[in-house]
Amino acid sequence: MTNPETSRAPLWARLTATFGGTGYLKPGPGSWGSAATVLTWWLIAHNLMAKEPARSYQAYVCAGLALVAVAVGIPAATMVARASGKKDPQFVVIDETAGQLITLVAAPVAWKSLLAAFILFRAFDIVKPPPIRLLERLPEGTGIVLDDVGAGLYALAVMQLLLRFGVLT
Repeated sequence: MTNPETSRAPLWARLTATFGGTGYLKPGPGSWGSAATVLTWWLIAHNLMAKEPARSYQAYVCAGLALVAVAVGIPAATMVARASGKKDPQFVVIDETAGQLITLVAAPVAWKSLLAAFILFRAFDIVKPPPIRLLERLPEGTGIVLDDVGAGLYALAVMQLLLRFGVLT
């Protein structure tokens, strides 16, 4: 996973910022990062949290993973962006991981919900409704990650409305 653009960043930062290298997949590294996050969450929830009492903690685990992605993702994104010389490199997808996990908080681990969460998050991440675009102006990794946190919060709200009104049953 050596990329000349990022080789000066520490390995942990490269692995984190690219979500294990998925940020190097083409086309649309952000979509690949989101898809890898949905798959990873499904594997965790399906295999490790499928039975009670673990199932009752799924929302907390997902929220905790999102917080970890933000907390570790900001410094990793900063280091990789600096090493690449780009403000917001496309191959940095830890921001998509954080936003996608936020969207998945309190969503059932079922194919309809996972697909809807993926589509909603990608739509809000691409469109960036106000005030998300303003978050991009924050410095370095903070701006890279927090605009996707904003998109994730928008997508979470819509996701919970869809679930509340039975659209995803």
